[in-house]
Amino acid sequence: MRPLLLIPTFALLAAAPAPKTPTEIVAAAPAAAWRTIPAEDLLVMQLKGGQRVVIQLAPDFAPVHAANIRLLSKAKWWDGSAIYRVQDNYVVQWGKNESADPLPAGVVAKPPEEYARPVKGLPIHPLGYADAYAPKAGYALGWPVAYDPAGGTANLVHCYGYVGVGRDMAPDTGVGGELYAVIGHAPRHLDRNIAVVGRVLAGIEHLSSLPRGTEALGFYKERTSDVPVAWVRLASDVDAGERPSFQYLDTGSASFADFVRARANRKDDFFIRPAGGVDVCNAAVPVRPTPAG
Repeated sequence: MRPLLLIPTFALLAAAPAPKTPTEIVAAAPAAAWRTIPAEDLLVMQLKGGQRVVIQLAPDFAPVHAANIRLLSKAKWWDGSAIYRVQDNYVVQWGKNESADPLPAGVVAKPPEEYARPVKGLPIHPLGYADAYAPKAGYALGWPVAYDPAGGTANLVHCYGYVGVGRDMAPDTGVGGELYAVIGHAPRHLDRNIAVVGRVLAGIEHLSSLPRGTEALGFYKERTSDVPVAWVRLASDVDAGERPSFQYLDTGSASFADFVRARANRKDDFFIRPAGGVDVCNAAVPVRPTPAG
């Protein structure tokens, strides 16, 4: 009889590979797992001081609003407009603020609601954990979504950096000329009450660091406090040498599934106790500048 080979437990533990962190998983994701965002879906906002903000539009969820925003951009409607509201832990808002300027030709003055879309046909990757604001949450087409399988609807959610359409008290959705970006804790109570049309991919620090407005809801008291917007263009209309380009990690890929799992069960050196769960806004879809070449 051959003698049994006993391997000490500490040796087995030492041989086990260290768990991958979310950052390591994203860095190791193959090129095939990344999706390039079309230039016509990127909105570039240049502030007068030279700071630049890049926003990705969401035509799969708000097609009429996205079309309006593209037309407004092409007509240079936002050139010379301003940021006029900065509410702490909430939103930054910009546009012309009740301007009487006529809308460009083709802009739909009263868009449909677009607070939610049919869930049918969406390739949803379920989050796998409970959501406080919807029956279920997950990811589809590169975006975080909340959805109701029984009701058959899905909607984008108000995560940090997400962009929505300002509207009045009346139950319309706004044209798209007044936009806001979330700069605080995700205000998920706004989901399905305001049309979410995109997210800030770059330059959120130029919005979140602005002086807070002192009037109700964070509006600036004096117009001299407004932050001038030099111009707004689609990336497809920006000179090729200055045109931004970004990719997102495919939310249907194995790499993304590993990323969400790791976000919910942090085992890197800093974490003593993994949470065993994650919020859809706290496992943000990874985005990166398109690699050169």
